Amino acid sequence: MATVKGSAAVSHVGRIRSNNQDSGYAGRHLFVVADGMGGHAGGDVASAIATRYIRDADQLYPSVQDASAALHDSLIGANQRLAETVAEHSELTGMGTTVSAILLHGDQVAISHIGDSRIYLLRGGELSQISTDHTFVQRLVDAGRITEEEAMVHPRRSVLMRVLGDVESSPEIDTLTLDTQSGDRWLICSDGLSGVVSFEEIRKALLSEAGAKPVADRLVKASLDGGAPDNVTVVVLDIGEPAAPSTPPQIVGSAAAPPAFGTPEPVRQRSLLLTPFRVHPVQETHFEPDSAEYYDEIIEEDARRRRRRIVTWTVGVLLIVAAVAGLAALAYQWTQTRYFVGESNGRVAIYQGIQQNLGPIEMSELYRESDIDVAELRTYDQQRVEQTISTGSLQDAEAVVDRLEESLD
Repeated sequence: MATVKGSAAVSHVGRIRSNNQDSGYAGRHLFVVADGMGGHAGGDVASAIATRYIRDADQLYPSVQDASAALHDSLIGANQRLAETVAEHSELTGMGTTVSAILLHGDQVAISHIGDSRIYLLRGGELSQISTDHTFVQRLVDAGRITEEEAMVHPRRSVLMRVLGDVESSPEIDTLTLDTQSGDRWLICSDGLSGVVSFEEIRKALLSEAGAKPVADRLVKASLDGGAPDNVTVVVLDIGEPAAPSTPPQIVGSAAAPPAFGTPEPVRQRSLLLTPFRVHPVQETHFEPDSAEYYDEIIEEDARRRRRRIVTWTVGVLLIVAAVAGLAALAYQWTQTRYFVGESNGRVAIYQGIQQNLGPIEMSELYRESDIDVAELRTYDQQRVEQTISTGSLQDAEAVVDRLEESLD
């Protein structure tokens, strides 16, 4: 039977946000991360209400099926509680929250998930993402329209297609049950981690032999080092024989403070030096209906944006090519104002252009061949002619040839 070797929950406001809209819970059997949506008017309230409601599911159940059903029902109940809260406090209209939760039962886990917080499993050194993001950009990735890298910087990366809140009375929640075993390390996190820290960095942190708490702290620090434009919450769960007495249930983030409805957002002075690594602008997460019409509309908008980008790049490249060609033409015209003295068919000759060639392109041509044999010149003059004599103009070149001719007298 799998047991909890250790667990930890850590939450940080980040380097940009002025309040923490995340909540986390690490209990005896239940582990939860919720990321609030709706700005200060309701994001923190939504995640706190949902987390406090769902933690009542932290119990032992007769079977994993019962555990899964209880966990699913707790999310549905939390959704109803959020709707009731909005009905009592109209200023919270539009608030919502993601929820990713794991409920341990024997050698299995029941999972419930909605939104873009994530659940990862590290087993045998391999890290797997267990949950699927309910976001617009994830739908684009699944459809093969954009890559995972493009999704990280997509202008609509903050659009959620499914959340708990007052937006849907019966939201669709992903549920599944999986086997777990000694040595497994589970991670639940808000997108304040996954949106900043790379998959490989997360894997390396989880591979540490340190306990759950140091690993959770390391992951939060990695997000802060990356600029932490959003709140970041991490729950780490290690499966195995406990090395010490079990950790008491821990709740972090907005759920750890008393609820405050309609409290003005505190002013928080922040130095720009605190965010030297900020990669992407801060975007407020918001909900859009998971409908074919909206999806098609945004797909067409993306297509238009892609066409505009292609046109812009094409015009830019053509302008650059035209500029380079213009400069090349001007440079060539300048070379044709230059002359030098050299040898042609054994005789002293005047060339128009410059001595250097541009790859296979010759930058000079024979202007006039004189009657002076190079072999009749003094040794010094022969060497000068063979190595070419630079002059500034045709008049100067003619003067050089006249002097060489006079030297034969």
